[in-house]
Amino acid sequence: MNQAISDFMSVKETAEYFNVSVAWMYREAAKAGIARYKFGKGRNAKIRFKTSEVNAWVRQQRLE
Repeated sequence: MNQAISDFMSVKETAEYFNVSVAWMYREAAKAGIARYKFGKGRNAKIRFKTSEVNAWVRQQRLE
């Protein structure tokens, strides 16, 4: 797999990683502070999440 592509997770992959629904990812990810990236335009645009940023966000959620 191309390195640049493997740096990103699809909405479905990210939802599975967080154990939430795809709908939650579309509705709540930005509110939760999870950065989204849009590739393409219009109806064919794809939303992706940068793997390193997803992992950083997870570490920030740690409770003491």
